[in-house]
Amino acid sequence: MSTTTPGNGAGGELEGAVVAVAGAGGPAGHATLKRLAEAGAVVVASDADAERLALGVDAARFAHGGATVTGDTVDLLHLAEARDWAAKTEKEFGRVDGLIHLVGGWRGSASFAETDLADWEALHDLLVRTVQHTSLAFEGPLARSGNGRFVLVSAAGAARPTAGNAAYAAAKSAAEAWTLALADGFRKAGGDGPPPAAATILIVKALVHDALRAERPGAKFAGFTDVKDLAESVRQLWSRPAEEVNGTRLWLTPQP
Repeated sequence: MSTTTPGNGAGGELEGAVVAVAGAGGPAGHATLKRLAEAGAVVVASDADAERLALGVDAARFAHGGATVTGDTVDLLHLAEARDWAAKTEKEFGRVDGLIHLVGGWRGSASFAETDLADWEALHDLLVRTVQHTSLAFEGPLARSGNGRFVLVSAAGAARPTAGNAAYAAAKSAAEAWTLALADGFRKAGGDGPPPAAATILIVKALVHDALRAERPGAKFAGFTDVKDLAESVRQLWSRPAEEVNGTRLWLTPQP
């Protein structure tokens, strides 16, 4: 493994970095695994769906021959499993330089009055609890790496909730607040110097990928972020100093 500081190489490439990706089984996860592997990172993926996870891991390995891409089925609704995954990753590879949180989900209603609180329960688990568990599990390893990144993907709707999206917007807002608290912890850990790691929020309106375009050939997808562009934005976070991206919301769609 490279002895240089990961993320500080030529072009911001990630040779020598070890990056974990939570919720790697979906289109955004698959794109992120490929981009990180292409950049030279060791990529450690997890998802609750073993079949979708295996597809993404195999595709990343195939696209970038020689890349180290592994997959673990992890239930991030259990803090112990998240901690075990973080500890296993750090022990096996010697460091953890990133945790990319891509666990997602959406539920909504036709109006505010029709909001089903069961939606809140489900989204709280998917969008908040998994952020809590991954951040608590990986905070120590990311700080020890000296140049770690915790990345949350959030939604523009968190800032401007609509009547039918109360549960979704509230969950995303809670996840953002939690991530910013982690960022403050990194800032304080740095004392008078730079933080040892950064927690950053990437904000999209929604995500789009090739299969979705094929399903809806007439759709414009205005303001949507392609999963490949999201993956590149993730990769670029190591090309900037931790103090520049820690505690920031980076908009990948026009800011309202």
